[in-house]
Amino acid sequence: MHNMVYVKAEELVALASNKGLRLTCAESCTGGLVAAALTDIAGASAVFERGFVTYSNDSKVDLLGVAPETLAQHGAVSAQTVREMALGALANSRADLAVAITGIAGPGGGSAEKPVGLAHFACARRDGEIVLSERRFGPLSRADIRAGAVLEALAMLRAGVAAAAQRRP
Repeated sequence: MHNMVYVKAEELVALASNKGLRLTCAESCTGGLVAAALTDIAGASAVFERGFVTYSNDSKVDLLGVAPETLAQHGAVSAQTVREMALGALANSRADLAVAITGIAGPGGGSAEKPVGLAHFACARRDGEIVLSERRFGPLSRADIRAGAVLEALAMLRAGVAAAAQRRP
């Protein structure tokens, strides 16, 4: 799995570098693994602007501006929260694109509505477009859920870079 993550990160860094786009990420359940994957790549400094590891609800509010009401109404693992995380990462960085991830990596913490392996993703572009995704990884180990989430985040960033590049002059 690590080799696949490295290859996907390398492709993303090359594409973003060629297009002159900068990236940021806001991570909860992955705990910085997306940032680590990107910074494993030589030349990442040209595209990786900063990363936010917002594992607690308080950090989502404090660092990304997620509304406490959103967390109270929808929970940390929700489309609404991940959308605000991505927009907050853009607002608090100089990046062109942001990806955000929140999920339940397990082995505990799941419920009938939100099982272990559930993850929400958002990719937001500075031009206002935002793409949301929900994935259910499982039944898998904590490590495999997190690795799957990293691959999904890298794929969303790649799609966002490709879409943004088509609109540039």
